[in-house]
Amino acid sequence: MRSFTAGLIVLIGTLSASGVRFDESQWPIRTPSSWNSQRLSTPSRPLQWGDINVISTTDTHGWLLGHQHESFPEPNYSGTWGDYAAFVSHMKELAEEKDVDLLLVDSGDLHDGSSPSERACRMDFRLGGVDAQDSNEFFKQIPYDVLAIGNHELYIYANTYDMHKNFAQHFKGRYLSSNVNITVFDANNQSVSVPVGSRFRKFTTRKGRRVTAFGVLINWAGNDVNTTVQTVEDMIREPWFVDAIAEEPDVFLLVGHMPIARDRWPIVFNAIRDVHPTTPILIFGGHLHVRDCLQLDGRSMSLASGRYMETLGWMSVDLDGGNSTQPLNFSRRYLDANLVTYRYHTNRTEQTFDTAEGRNITEGLLELEERFGLKYQYGVAPQDYTMTRSPYPSNGSILTMVVEDAVPTALSLNTSRAGIPSLLIISSGSQRFDIYKGPFTKNDQLTASPFVNQYIYIPDVPFSAAMKVLPELNRAGAEHLWPGEAETAHKEEGESRQMRVWWHEREVEKGYLERRGERTLGYVTADACPGIGDDTPHAPLPAYPIPDFIASRAPDVGGDPTAPIDLIFVDFIEAQLIRTLNTVQTSRMYSRADTRVYSPVRSNEVLGLFAEVAWN
Repeated sequence: MRSFTAGLIVLIGTLSASGVRFDESQWPIRTPSSWNSQRLSTPSRPLQWGDINVISTTDTHGWLLGHQHESFPEPNYSGTWGDYAAFVSHMKELAEEKDVDLLLVDSGDLHDGSSPSERACRMDFRLGGVDAQDSNEFFKQIPYDVLAIGNHELYIYANTYDMHKNFAQHFKGRYLSSNVNITVFDANNQSVSVPVGSRFRKFTTRKGRRVTAFGVLINWAGNDVNTTVQTVEDMIREPWFVDAIAEEPDVFLLVGHMPIARDRWPIVFNAIRDVHPTTPILIFGGHLHVRDCLQLDGRSMSLASGRYMETLGWMSVDLDGGNSTQPLNFSRRYLDANLVTYRYHTNRTEQTFDTAEGRNITEGLLELEERFGLKYQYGVAPQDYTMTRSPYPSNGSILTMVVEDAVPTALSLNTSRAGIPSLLIISSGSQRFDIYKGPFTKNDQLTASPFVNQYIYIPDVPFSAAMKVLPELNRAGAEHLWPGEAETAHKEEGESRQMRVWWHEREVEKGYLERRGERTLGYVTADACPGIGDDTPHAPLPAYPIPDFIASRAPDVGGDPTAPIDLIFVDFIEAQLIRTLNTVQTSRMYSRADTRVYSPVRSNEVLGLFAEVAWN
């Protein structure tokens, strides 16, 4: 994926500016241009408030304009960042009325996602711009207490530098990068390695409770040059960390871009527990894009709040003064991010919910959407095409549609090889989100197919050999895209790093799919914490597994197994595909010298070109 810097994930949403009418216990959803008779369910019960309460976001990936397609489950996540700002404002008021503390935390990955934050938009419209610089201005308007850096903030040095110089400076010690540094020039023009944000934060809440907070990143290997990620194991041995945990606070607040299960939170947790066996510990993780909860002991809780502003996490705890070893009273909840949820939990109506600040945020984001041309319509999708709700292959599968129809059609518009029998092989990971019935815009194109790759081919491959490549690729699996040490000797470091990024992103997707058995019209979440975590009940939808690699229909060669065909693939999987081709046949040894460019059309352009032909 040489043309795709650091494996960015692009997931882009559209927005409606329509209002919502109140109708007893339910509200109609907002759509881009009209009222809709479909209804959103209200939450099942009020939130449980405690002495300390926390609203958590994670893996927002720039999805600040909400999910505004009419097909479910998208309407469940239709709230904009402006709506969220209004929700936060009202919840702060409620916390004061209840005389309790309310904290706001974010666990990272602001970059590489929807709408104005996306680099592809800047490549098209503002060459030389920095990813998410404009959309982060709206993120800054939420009064977060603690934010942690994510791996997507480290893919491109310019992005990391912007977070260091602008974002971290705005939050004044609240943006934490406990184990992440950036190399910059100091006042004497000497290069120095410094934290991107701050190592930790100690602060006192409105109610006078002392909090010690850290912002920890997973052990990450895909960061750009001049950024460094220290392992969690080494971080806890640093003198600054040992000093920071020496004094006992009322609460330890651990916020970080790291899965709460089967990762390294226990290392940080145990380091604190060795010094403070009973101090309450609140952990907020992320990275796997799932809703999850567990308790490492009775005086702690760990929460992951999902992805893409689909969900807000809620945690509350009643404190007991810290002199007890008894379990604390925790609660947690996963809140669908929409106006129904927001109004219900703030006891507001259509007339009393909106705030001037929230409206300004939404209007500003809409202006960015217009400026970047994201509303440009290529055509009208005739149905929903989903990643996992329809089996592959099937008519409802986006993977089937892309590899059998969209890519072949788009490539045929601009290639000298049209009419020559061919087989196309791509990674299923090239598609990152569903396509929904209705207007198909530039936003939707970049959402569903974000990566910027080139289509290359090897000519005159025997049909029988070409047909063996896909099964062997899937037998080996996408993990093999992360090459071993011996294999990287001839590769550029940049490409090697991109493969490590790709491998990690595939792990994120697999972690999400492991929980997709719980995917519903909203979500139905099974976690390890007591009680029911879902705020709003939903009805289930199916979820099917998908292979790592997919292929177009086999060409008609009249039954001749030796017939020469073009073997087409994206440049990112070039190394693995050539190795595989050399494994399934021995009559010829292929190399990179045998590859050629099939078409100037790039992978993130395919769906738009196809829609103009097929969906108009």
